[in-house]
Amino acid sequence: MIRLEQPSRGLSRDRKRMSADARRPLGHAERVDAVKRFVRLHTDESLDRERLAAVAGFSVPHFHRVFQAGAGENIAGYVRRIRLERAGRKLRMRAVSITQVALDAGYDKRAAFGKVFKQHFDLSPSEFRRLDCRRTTRILRKG
Repeated sequence: MIRLEQPSRGLSRDRKRMSADARRPLGHAERVDAVKRFVRLHTDESLDRERLAAVAGFSVPHFHRVFQAGAGENIAGYVRRIRLERAGRKLRMRAVSITQVALDAGYDKRAAFGKVFKQHFDLSPSEFRRLDCRRTTRILRKG
C-alpha cells in the first residue's frame, strides 16, 4: 500500500522553515543589498552615513568596512554613481535643463556637476545629451 503524505503537513513544515528563516538575523550581504535598495529608492533625499548605517543596523565605522567589502566600492562612491546614472537617464530624455538635472543630483552648481559627470562618463553633460538614445543607453549600462 502506498502511503501519501497529507498536503497540510508538508505545508506546515514549509511554513515552519520559512518562519525560522524570517527570524534569523540578516547577514552582511543581505544588509548591503538592503542599503543599496534604500539608496536607489531615496536618491532625492539626504543620504548621510549615519542614516545608511542605521538602515544596515551597524555602527558607522563597521558599516563602512562591511559595505566596502560587500559592494567593492565605498558608500559615497556608490551613492554618487547611482545619482550620476539617474542624471544620465534624465539627460537622455532631454525633458529638463542640465542645471535642473545637476540640482536633482545634489550639486549646487552646474560646473561641479559637469566636472564629476565628465569624470564618470568621459563626456560632458551637454555632449552626452547630444548623443542618440541607443548610444546613451549603452553608456549608462556600462556604468
